[in-house]
Amino acid sequence: ALFLSQLSVLSGRAGSLMTTKLSQPQSTLAKSLTSTSTNAPYFKALESTEIPPYLTNCPSNGLCSRLPPDCMTCNTNYSCIYGKTATFDCKVKPHVHCVDENNHKQEDFTINMTCQFCWQLATSDYVCTNSTNCMTVSCPRQRYNATCTVRDHIHCLGNRVFPKMLYCNWTGGYKWSTALALSITLGGFGADRFYLGQWREGLGKLFSFGGLGIWTLIDVLLIGVGYVGPADGSLYI
Repeated sequence: ALFLSQLSVLSGRAGSLMTTKLSQPQSTLAKSLTSTSTNAPYFKALESTEIPPYLTNCPSNGLCSRLPPDCMTCNTNYSCIYGKTATFDCKVKPHVHCVDENNHKQEDFTINMTCQFCWQLATSDYVCTNSTNCMTVSCPRQRYNATCTVRDHIHCLGNRVFPKMLYCNWTGGYKWSTALALSITLGGFGADRFYLGQWREGLGKLFSFGGLGIWTLIDVLLIGVGYVGPADGSLYI
């Protein structure tokens, strides 16, 4: 009986120790959950204070009417008369600071611009991607699909980034004057064709002494009028 009573006491102590150890992870888990839940609003606050990407292009404390279009939101009036000057009501975007002509802080203002879509602007008002995979010396002259972006200080209707078909107009650095001079002086040895990157024609002229002079005269004429150009299809500079 004494042995059984001691055994029951030992088992009771072991049970209490197990209960204590099991309760500790639960309390630790509860603390971690509590800390995580309290940190969630903190991370949301950090995300809400991020600087918008358009602010890098928005000058601070400048005239509102001279801000780039990415810094403002305007009420677009598509019923304006094409080619005529139209007035649009605009408002600065959040975190953008600008002033009026009296150096007073301003949020709502008006701008004047020509009523036309962005793709109808003059070629000097936008910048387009260039292609080096098309031939500039061809008949008819080749075109390529370009992506054009309106310059920052230009206002227009519609999308400021638009596709457009443009003529191939890239250059590889070949000079027309150099090619013509080589054709006149060393054309009999194929120097003009070698300069333009046309190695086969250059070797043909070299071993035939310029086609006994006839090929040389023809090349002078063709290079002079611009019919023969660089082998990579680029324009002369």
